Order: sequence, then C-alpha cells, then structure tokens
Amino acid sequence: MPAPGGADESWAMDFVADALVHGRRIRMLTIIDAWNRECPHIEVDFSLTGVRVARVLEQLRQRGRCPGLIQVDNGPEFVSKALDAWAHEHGIRLQFIRPGRPVENAYIESFNGRLREECLNKHAFVSLDDARRRIEAWRTDYSSVRPHSALGQLAPDQFRQLH
Repeated sequence: MPAPGGADESWAMDFVADALVHGRRIRMLTIIDAWNRECPHIEVDFSLTGVRVARVLEQLRQRGRCPGLIQVDNGPEFVSKALDAWAHEHGIRLQFIRPGRPVENAYIESFNGRLREECLNKHAFVSLDDARRRIEAWRTDYSSVRPHSALGQLAPDQFRQLH
C-alpha cells in the first residue's frame, strides 16, 4: 500500500485484549493515522461491537478527524453492517487485509506492540476506569510528546503542525 501523503488520508484500526487484576477481560480499539503515526483515540471497555466502533469513528468525525481510508482485518466488528453503513454514509473506504496476514497492517501492529510493551505490561489495572485513565495518559504521551524516528525525532502532533 502506498504511503499516505497527509493527515487523515489513511488510518489503521485493530483490537488489543488485556485483563484487569481480578481477571476480567478488557478490549481496546486502537486507531492510528498511518501518515504521522498519531493515535487519535483508544477505546477501552469490556465489550466493543461494530456499532460501538462506528460510534467512536463518528465522534472523531464530529471533532474534525475523518480518514479517507481505514485499513482493518476481517474481524466481526470491522465487517459489521454498522461500520459498513457508517463508512458508506461518509465516503470512507474500508480496506481489508488478507486473512492471516497481519503484516499487511504493519502500522497498527507496530503500535499495538508498543502499547502492550510500554503500557499494558507495566500496569496492573484495578478497574475499567483505571485502565482507561492509564491508557489515555500513555496515548497522549505517544502522540504529543514522544519523538518518533520515522518523523525526524518529532512527536506526531508536532509533525502534523509543521506539515
């Protein structure tokens, strides 16, 4: 896939799973802009459906963030009627990777690895609110403060402002 030439041209999405200290599973919908590696949002909850994915994207759209294309795998939330209808309504192309080929969605896979290594593996979440708070703090640092070698040692927000 050709590299995007600007902000919000191409996003990638995926899910990450973890658990609270008492064992209850949580899921995260991760979203990344392939142009500058910015993460506009991570949705954290016990269950995330296709309807919820569409709602999160609509909230981002209403705040002025809307991609031209979203690359995803073939998970049930991404092939859902709700997400398809939302994408169609807003002229957004959904691009599905081939089954069993996560390397085709390399930006989000790399991002999810960093999220796991730098946040999820370092914290024991005691509640859903605790997980949301710590994950949001990590996301904010990742997108606003941390320099990225692929961006000339700028943070994604800084790169966006300069370009």
